Amino acid sequence: MQNSYYDSKDLAKFGDIGDFEPVLGEKFFDYYNQVFEEGELTAREKALIALAVAHTVQCPYCIDAYTEASLEKGANETQMMEAVHVACAIRGGATLVHGVQMMNKTKRLGM
Repeated sequence: MQNSYYDSKDLAKFGDIGDFEPVLGEKFFDYYNQVFEEGELTAREKALIALAVAHTVQCPYCIDAYTEASLEKGANETQMMEAVHVACAIRGGATLVHGVQMMNKTKRLGM
């Protein structure tokens, strides 16, 4: 596949997202930047969390950005893959636990 809906060059345009709505764009980036400041969690921990979430929401731009951020903040490949596996386990578990809803409905209909 030569063409892709996602163009990696578009990630660099993220800062332009406020062009059509500057006030809300500025508010978002103020919030976004504050979220990633050091706090009770280190910048490295936040980057790994973001990497895991990026995989869960399947955002290729976020995966690229937080792979790079995780590496820059000192995470190694094993830690990054572990974070992806945590995301996988939570996403898989969330799918499976909804099976309880199906089971409850089946039992109600069977009665």
